[in-house]
Amino acid sequence: MKNKFLSNILLTFVWVALTGDFSFENYLFGFFLNFHILWLITVKRKSSTYFLIVPKIIILLVFFLYELIKANIEVAYEVVTPKLNMTPGIIMVPLDIKSDIGITMLANMISLTPGTLSLDVSNDKKVLFVHAMYVKDRERFIRGIKNGFERRILEVLS
Repeated sequence: MKNKFLSNILLTFVWVALTGDFSFENYLFGFFLNFHILWLITVKRKSSTYFLIVPKIIILLVFFLYELIKANIEVAYEVVTPKLNMTPGIIMVPLDIKSDIGITMLANMISLTPGTLSLDVSNDKKVLFVHAMYVKDRERFIRGIKNGFERRILEVLS
């Protein structure tokens, strides 16, 4: 997997040098172009994890950006309006993620999203304590984290 990633990066730099356009969009286009070229010339596509993980990472990043923008708008609306609509609470989110890196990724993504903050992980690593500004329904909040961030992180790490 490392070799394919390094090949993809190297080919991306070659693409950018050949085109002479050093913009971010050209780097991104070159990366995706070379990803598809490497996928086409690889004989064992199904056994190569690189071609399975990269789309999952991109999906995770797009989902995180969507949640980030949505939370920023929600918090900005709260700041601008005179009436407080907050219903803060601390929620115990049961974890399906077992690895330290997965728990760290989940906690960081939750903390980076405005209006939520990861407080602690239980000693047995089965529960994540999260403080949230808007907790109208605890079960819905837990489902949102489990079906959102946690499921996508599990897909990337599996």
